[in-house]
Amino acid sequence: LQSASLVGNSAGGSAAANYAAKGGNRVLLLEKAVYPRDKTCGDAVGGKSLKHVEELGVKPLVEMTPHNRVTGIIFSSANGQQIHCSLPEEEIENKEAGYALPRKQFDYMMFQKATESVLGNGGSVIQDFTVTNVNVEGAGASQKIVGVTGIIGGKRSGNESLTFTAALTVGAGGYTCPVAKTVTETCHNEPMRDDLHYCGAYREYWVDVGGCEGEQIPIEIHFIKEVIPGYWWVFPVGVNEEGKTVVNVGIGMVIDEMNKQSVKLKKLQKWVIEEHPVFSKRFENATMIKGSGKGHQLPFGSPRKNPPSFQPRRSAMAGAICVGDAASLVDPFSGEGVGNALVSAKMAITHFDKDAHSDGLPTEVAEAYMKTLWAELGPELTNSLKMQKMVRKTWLMNWFIKKANKKPALKDLLEQSLSSKEAQEEMKSTWNILKMLLF
Repeated sequence: LQSASLVGNSAGGSAAANYAAKGGNRVLLLEKAVYPRDKTCGDAVGGKSLKHVEELGVKPLVEMTPHNRVTGIIFSSANGQQIHCSLPEEEIENKEAGYALPRKQFDYMMFQKATESVLGNGGSVIQDFTVTNVNVEGAGASQKIVGVTGIIGGKRSGNESLTFTAALTVGAGGYTCPVAKTVTETCHNEPMRDDLHYCGAYREYWVDVGGCEGEQIPIEIHFIKEVIPGYWWVFPVGVNEEGKTVVNVGIGMVIDEMNKQSVKLKKLQKWVIEEHPVFSKRFENATMIKGSGKGHQLPFGSPRKNPPSFQPRRSAMAGAICVGDAASLVDPFSGEGVGNALVSAKMAITHFDKDAHSDGLPTEVAEAYMKTLWAELGPELTNSLKMQKMVRKTWLMNWFIKKANKKPALKDLLEQSLSSKEAQEEMKSTWNILKMLLF
């Protein structure tokens, strides 16, 4: 019997395990893969993450390994206009502006620190563990998750099944997390997946990409006419052994829109790189790193219309809490998920008391977690959905970037909104934006 079992070892899972162990819990950390392992992502670790990265002892490791410090973001509209938004100088100087680095690298560092904390507090870590069942006791309103059953080496290994019980099971297994599926579909007959709020993504790593030279290289998000309602990104993530800048180049689109338009992201990215009149020129001398092309799905945290219970969806119940992608918390505008994963990880452990909840996390505490989580992240995620819808309107995005390039106050608000909650509140106001656009 453990105080807490962690299923899935994403950045959010590692953070939850680390926070739980530091809080005196005996933790069992279960991971399907074997580290280091790749994860398809835009590779951005935003400013919101840095507080947690520092608390968990990971920031010095990041600083010692290849990475790109994010100093600015370039946005472009469908008609090719661009705006370069610089992050506040004080954030850059204080190393608070965020990073771009491969998730294979970042997640491994998070895992290493989590392992140290877990083992140091008498816990255990098992990799290559496939969960075959999430165990539930009781029925109806008295249902409670009590642990998991699984096999080291997977179902085909021939190994015997192992069952673990815990007062709290934390689901951190990403968009296919078995704990999340049990919490939503199995126990409450609520949808885990919603194609209106799931984003398909495809990523490749490239070197020798034009415009990605130097030390302080901005990340780029482009709203290309042929890609809208999706977006295309160019994120430098550090320098390889040959001294060349490695660039994460990817494309994303809401799955409902992909289905409507029969879009294949890999094919669309190939067109941008090889045929787009502007961007193809940047790849004339570039080389894709062999085997780096991978697809993924991002569960957005955008608010659902008429949700059956909680926003953005149910993410906890008696005995279990989900964090990060398993709780559907990815930002629907930027596609960044690490920050909200770390916020939810800390919040999950804060709600658990190993002494008071030794018989299992109570339903009322699970519901308190979901309400507190949405109160914290809901306004920002709601605003991001509005911005996502805004950029789909080609004419509006063209106009906005044109005006922002001419009006310092509007550009300043856009820059501040990348790091300031107060500025994000102003950006939520259509009237504030209209005043700046028109007057």
